Amino acid sequence: MIISNTQEIPGKTIVEFFGVVSGSTVRAKHIGKDIMATLKNVVGGELKGYTALLTEARGEAMRRMSYQAEDMGANAIVNVRFATSSVAQGAAELFAYGTAVTVE
Repeated sequence: MIISNTQEIPGKTIVEFFGVVSGSTVRAKHIGKDIMATLKNVVGGELKGYTALLTEARGEAMRRMSYQAEDMGANAIVNVRFATSSVAQGAAELFAYGTAVTVE
């Protein structure tokens, strides 16, 4: 599956359009990571636990989006975007969406 945040894929031609596909995941903060984040807020620095959590969430959302595109018969997803939203205190959704297409 080719995944791109652009409207076209260089060197490829879009020959079929399937429509919007999406994938999402909802993740909650881990108490241990939350304690470390509080300490980092005092001294500064990267919140590595949260970075890892977001990286994992983006990967899962993209996998789910890819599976949906594959089920439609697409071999690429263009114009991919990400959005986040808070769904409960301490929990957030990461949402990936794009346009499923076939390219040659």
